Parts: sequence; C-alpha cells; structure tokens
Amino acid sequence: MKIVFHSSHAHLVLERSTTRVSGGAELQVALLARELAARGHEVVIAAGDTGQPDSAVHEGVRIRNAGKFQTGRLADTLRALPRVAQVLREERPESVFLLGWTTWLFILHVLKPLFGYKLGFICGLDTEVNGGFRRENPVRGFFFEYALRRCDIRFAMTEDQRRLFRAAGLDCGLYRNLILPRTGAPSGDKTIDLLWVSRCQPIKRPHLFLDLVRRLPKARCRMVCPREDVGLWNAVHARALELPNLEFIERVPYHEIQGVYDSAHIFVNTSEWEGWPNSFIQAGLGGTALLSLDVNPDGLFESYTLGKFCGGDFEGMVTAAAGMLAHGEELRDMQREAARFVAEMHDNQKETSAFLAGLREAKIIR
Repeated sequence: MKIVFHSSHAHLVLERSTTRVSGGAELQVALLARELAARGHEVVIAAGDTGQPDSAVHEGVRIRNAGKFQTGRLADTLRALPRVAQVLREERPESVFLLGWTTWLFILHVLKPLFGYKLGFICGLDTEVNGGFRRENPVRGFFFEYALRRCDIRFAMTEDQRRLFRAAGLDCGLYRNLILPRTGAPSGDKTIDLLWVSRCQPIKRPHLFLDLVRRLPKARCRMVCPREDVGLWNAVHARALELPNLEFIERVPYHEIQGVYDSAHIFVNTSEWEGWPNSFIQAGLGGTALLSLDVNPDGLFESYTLGKFCGGDFEGMVTAAAGMLAHGEELRDMQREAARFVAEMHDNQKETSAFLAGLREAKIIR
C-alpha cells in the first residue's frame, strides 16, 4: 500500500536534528507513518514548507515539500495548490489521509477524481464531529463537513467520537493514539509540582493555568507554551513573567519533551475541548498524575484513579491541586495509576493493526 499523509508539521517529529516543534495531531501522524513504514508500506508525508529538502527520508518515511499550505492564509493556500497537486501526481498514492479539521479535506476531495486515491479522515477533536467547528467557522466548517461526509473512510480515536460519528449517520473505524517511545528510563526526580504543556491557542485556555499558579504560590510550576496565536502568547508570556513560582518555556523539542513530563508530580489540562490528549499519554509514561478541568475522554477518570477531573469547576480545580500536593501517598497512587492506564490502553503494534484492519474493512487494502 502507498499512503500519503497531508500534514503541516509531522515531519518535524521524524527529523531528529530539528529543534522546531508542533502539536499533537502532527505527532500522531508521524508515529502512525513510522509504524506503517516499518511494516513495509510505502509512506509519504506531504508536509508544509519549513525549509526542508524535498524527498528526504526519515525513519522510513519520505517527506515531500508540498509548499506553504500550513499557514491558513488564502493566498498561501492558492500558491501551494499546484505544488500539492504535483506531489499527488508524482506519488500516485492509493490513499490520502488527514488528521484533524482543515478545509484541505475539501480540496483533496475535489482532487480525488484526478488522481484516483481514496480519501481518509482521522478525528482529532470532538468538535470536528459534533458541529462545534462548523458553528465557530461557518464557511470553512461547511466545506470541511461536506468533504467529511464523502470520505471513503473515517477513524475515531475515542469511543466518544465513534458515538458522535454514528449519531451523524457516519461509519468509522477506531484506533487509539500511538506512543512516542521513550529514549531512556525516567530519572525518578520530580522537581515540578504542576506542569502545563500545549500550543498557545484559545481552546487551550492557558490563562486558566496562570490563574491556578497564582492561587498556589508555594507550588513549583512549569509551563511549556509554543507560540501560535501571537496576541494570546504575548499576553500569557507577560503574565507568566510576573509569577515567581512559574518557569515559562516557549518550546521543547519532541525528543526532549518526555523528560519534562517525567519531572512533574501533576500534569494540568485546562483545554475547553480535546480528543484523546497526547499529553495524558506522555504524563502517564512519566508516572505523572492528571488534573483536568473539562477533558475526560471515554470516562478515563472514572476508569482509572489517576488524578482529578473537575467537571468545569475552576475553584474545584484549585482545591483538587492543593489536596493532591498535600497528600503524598495518595498522589503516588495516582501516579502509579497513570502509568497503568498507558500500559493497558496504548500499544503501537496493536493500534497500528487496528488502523490497518479498518482499511481492510473499507476495502482500501486487501
């Protein structure tokens, strides 16, 4: 099988020499591409132009430079379109996949008859299926959902998403997030009480973490916040500098980020929406407990006593954080549960097989 993943920055995960970073969707594309290549499939990432050479191979995956389609600006999209079409014409893939909402799903749907591939979509956020994206972005959301309904195959990454697909009258397969393998054993030294890691986007609500840090002045806190929404990032950065108990870091390369999770007692999630956060998995790999304001995929906090879910109650989050830090043995039990959830629910071989089984069921591969 030859498969192309259309992904803006997934290649940065595979390029060990780079210090540039991106988000969880790109991480998942890179991990799946690598696993499929290891099984003998021909895998290509049509990547956004970040200055990388065309057709370089990293960990068995060929990286094509498909132009600056990743900026979101209409002019860049139009300029990149001929380059994307050229990559498709040269590669002639059997299937093309995207992970997460983008109007490029519609563009690739329009290009399908020209190149004869099957089009697949992997759900990143619940809002991609429950209508939330369309309500916030009426025009782009219309084109996205039009193409979503006409994909040859769709994948959910949680049971909650699969129920949303079914409620919308859409079939889908299911596989869970893959794991970025550790490069070494954890040191065991936890020097940070509260950790927050995410791109700077409104949906991630970074100001709420700063509010939490301010309310717990004795807690040792760290925030890793790559710049994305520039205005929001500038405001967050300015506030962070005023908090003496907070270490603010703009970015950490993928191959170093696990050590950041390892060093924390508690990982904090303040997002409004998520699918299945990669950060939960990396926290669990590091034996780090979870504290979540609104995100509880597939009832994770009811299935495992790995931290506290606050159901949208910020004051409850403040109380929960203080209580977790005050009760050492209970916190250590949560940290052990976090490690158990990853061991039981996430296995790269099993989840790659589930992805391939979905392709066979949809008759995309034999």
